[in-house]
Amino acid sequence: MGDQELPGVLVSGFEGPRGICEDHVRDLQKHFNLITMQEFLKNKTQFSQKIQAVYIWAGWPVIDKELLESLPSLKIIANGGVGLDHLDLKLIASFGVKVANTPQAVSNPTADMGMALLLASARRLVEGHQLTISPDTKNFFINWMGQEVTGATLGIIGMGSIGYKIAQRAKAFEMKILYHNRTRRILAEEEAVGATYCEHLDDLLRQSDFVMLATSLTPRTHNMIGKRELRLMKRTGILINVGRGLLVDHDALVDALQTGIIKAAALDVTYPEPLPRDHPLLKLKNVTLTPHAGSATHQARRQMMENLVKSILASLNGLPIPNEVLLK
Repeated sequence: MGDQELPGVLVSGFEGPRGICEDHVRDLQKHFNLITMQEFLKNKTQFSQKIQAVYIWAGWPVIDKELLESLPSLKIIANGGVGLDHLDLKLIASFGVKVANTPQAVSNPTADMGMALLLASARRLVEGHQLTISPDTKNFFINWMGQEVTGATLGIIGMGSIGYKIAQRAKAFEMKILYHNRTRRILAEEEAVGATYCEHLDDLLRQSDFVMLATSLTPRTHNMIGKRELRLMKRTGILINVGRGLLVDHDALVDALQTGIIKAAALDVTYPEPLPRDHPLLKLKNVTLTPHAGSATHQARRQMMENLVKSILASLNGLPIPNEVLLK
């Protein structure tokens, strides 16, 4: 079957920081005629009718009204990852277009990243590495210390798939687990990880040694951790964010870290990404930053690609769509 007979799928491109994974291109081309955004913009007349799906990788291509109006044959938008805050679901649904994402593929690696950041910030790994390799270091001071993790209290904000897997990992560290979520987990699930539900976020913040953000970004959760919430945390508390950057008021966080309101922070996500090179968070020793790499493993990204292929093919063949996102 030649490329011209394969269904057209719009992708961001094959190169650069927003290009689809190079290792996946050959597999995708077995099923689809991949049309880059650059190709489409150069010749909309040729490609508009051919494109039946959009393959979103790292949030690109951007979906707006103009693009939707220019794709009359579009049936599905397949989004790599679980977060959907970059998509206007009501707008997309108004065009009769379906949406699918890949929640299962990202849960384990993002939970791993959450625990990695917790451990790194608690034991000051990045700071310790810099101290160890510095040409100015002549002695290791015995009183250079971090925070204990085993037996500490972890407060998880957002007990979805990722949050629950973080709790499973934290249980192995004998941590006391609190969680705050829009809806409470069933008792059997709580008991399986030893988690206690906090109906009020303030209660979780006051009691936790570590606060882990693993919730999605919505109007309700935007800047949910601000000046007031940070002041409720323990002065020895550490904030970890593997959700979205806009969950946290960055100005309030900088102030809290500089003035000792909390001990440290570890962030896999910020807003914007990357931060401006003169941002104060980049200069603080008690901050650990990673480049939004929660799902960045070869295994997870391949599973994401395979899940997206299944969703697109199901949609094009009129079958139930795996991981379809239903508008609430």
